[in-house]
Amino acid sequence: MLSVDREMSRREASGRPLQIAMTGAGFMGRGITLQLVKKMPGLRLAVICNRTLSRARDCYVAAGVPAEEIVTVDTPSQLEDAIQAGKYAITEDYHNIVGASSIEIVLEGTGHVEYGARVLVEAIDAGKHLVLLNAEVDATIGPLLKFKADKAGVLISGCDGDQPAVQMNLYRYVRALGLDPLLCGNIKGLQDRYRTPATQAGFAAQWGMDPAMVTSFADGTKISFEQVLVANATGMKVATRGMMGVEHRGLIDEVVDRYDVDELRSFGGIVDYVIGAKPGPGCFVLAAAADPGQAIWLDYGKLGKGPLYAFYTPQHLMAIEAPLSLARVGLQRDVVIAPLAGPVVDVVAIAKRPLRAGETIDGLGGYMTYGVCENAATAAEQRLLLMGLAEGCRLKTDINQDVAISLDDIEPPPSSLAWQLRAEQDALFSFSSSNQGQQI
Repeated sequence: MLSVDREMSRREASGRPLQIAMTGAGFMGRGITLQLVKKMPGLRLAVICNRTLSRARDCYVAAGVPAEEIVTVDTPSQLEDAIQAGKYAITEDYHNIVGASSIEIVLEGTGHVEYGARVLVEAIDAGKHLVLLNAEVDATIGPLLKFKADKAGVLISGCDGDQPAVQMNLYRYVRALGLDPLLCGNIKGLQDRYRTPATQAGFAAQWGMDPAMVTSFADGTKISFEQVLVANATGMKVATRGMMGVEHRGLIDEVVDRYDVDELRSFGGIVDYVIGAKPGPGCFVLAAAADPGQAIWLDYGKLGKGPLYAFYTPQHLMAIEAPLSLARVGLQRDVVIAPLAGPVVDVVAIAKRPLRAGETIDGLGGYMTYGVCENAATAAEQRLLLMGLAEGCRLKTDINQDVAISLDDIEPPPSSLAWQLRAEQDALFSFSSSNQGQQI
């Protein structure tokens, strides 16, 4: 990982920076733009694609790019001309970025499942490497996207700075030490399943964020998507629907006594989270010694007597760290985090309030549903609706609060690419009993 800085400097010295396209111009997009424009040698954010063009422009302006250096492009050839002229481009049509030969890597950062699916499939077909800052689409159809990327000879990866990648970096470190990682975890400050955009409006306004996105953080949906990425990249499962969610107000090192090592081994390792632990809002891995002789040195290194040992990172720096994954993928061919094969864990949709037949489910971080982790085999067997596919579904029956929504309870939205891709993924990895796409 440390060698990436040298690769970036070499690319900068060559006069051929890595040409990057980004979709999405929200809170994270603004931070990433600042990093790429001012702080990351060898990496160049050539174009921002956003359906509201003014927000894409605002990202560049906030990063200090002069107005005369920002150009609007409507075709791939116009984007090529802008790159050759050293300009920064904005566009509202993602076809322009996937069609430009100079673009080497696409950062998908919209957080939208349907739109993200369309961008990513076409970018793979166009031979672009991909970094996903979109846990929602990754958790829903990531295994299929990885399969398609492998066939196309391109790389697809999650994003540094986000919790899944932080956990995966720790997981790789622990395994490189010859230890056995048995739990990958996330540290949360709070969780309230019933938060809504109304309750989160003040916090969202304070930080210039989308209230729905903030709600997905608070109601547990976002952490569920994030932990699915880790599960699918490691083969770990969840110990129970919704994860265990231990509450602990002390140091994260102390949670080693809250888990049973034999139980963790029986699952093949689990993904989980802890509420309130310090130092937050970091990530952690609990590992066991693979050899009794290691225990001596772990104890000497002040990690305790075992059998579980805590390794943690006290922070995840989101937009500041995110460009590192672009360098790792584009310059080192080092995938940060990606599915091993088929889905191991999924996020299923739960009624946030009593739902009534005839209602149409709103989006992620809305008023009607929250998402929780469930082992993929169980979700398929019970025909549970995936959270990433819930938006736009029309309810055929009443659903009580806190009840998982079944495929038999809904009519899916018409002409959804995400539903079609999930059906393709289920068939590819023999999860046909889920029928997520067969209702179309």
